[in-house]
Amino acid sequence: MQIKKITDPSFKEYGKVITGIDVSALMSEMEKTPAPDEVIYVPSDERLEKLEVFDEFRDVCFGGMPVQLGYCNGLNHTLNALEYHRDSEVNLACTDLIFLLGREQDVDFDNFTYDTSKVEAFLIPKGTLVEVYATTLHYAPISYNDGHFRCVVVLPRGTNFPLERKNKGVGEDKLLTHVNKWLLAHPDAGIEGAHAGLVGENLTV
Repeated sequence: MQIKKITDPSFKEYGKVITGIDVSALMSEMEKTPAPDEVIYVPSDERLEKLEVFDEFRDVCFGGMPVQLGYCNGLNHTLNALEYHRDSEVNLACTDLIFLLGREQDVDFDNFTYDTSKVEAFLIPKGTLVEVYATTLHYAPISYNDGHFRCVVVLPRGTNFPLERKNKGVGEDKLLTHVNKWLLAHPDAGIEGAHAGLVGENLTV
């Protein structure tokens, strides 16, 4: 599939580049985080949250809302699933990496399905800070040139933590897997407890 640059006008549907925030210390600390041969996700890392930039993310990017700073690292070449939140997500590419993105507006909420042919791929260069809009479908980054990736993830505090209530399994609740996380999985991915709502090819890059 075509991999677009984030300077491509089509990226404006999904998010925007954030400038004016010094992420150099965060980039250095992220080099110390593991990047295994599988994908790992840590929603909140206390060591990273002690950095000064954490307050900037909270105050500048989220308008003072309580936030969490974590990361998603590893090696990945397959879409597997798409998720969305009720708010934006801020990501810092600590290596070159690829985002596979879609639009929540294209989800068929009558059948709770999404056609993967609508997904677009964007190269996020190392050191780039981006806001991914609330209506953007996204999931784990894709490795660029077969390399292990490291990606900072900033979200409202509590996002992606275990649900404190029983999922009713009806309506949009079919997609809710964690706090503030609605997920459509591809049947081939075999993600336990996730709604198999992605139809079409399980895209690989």
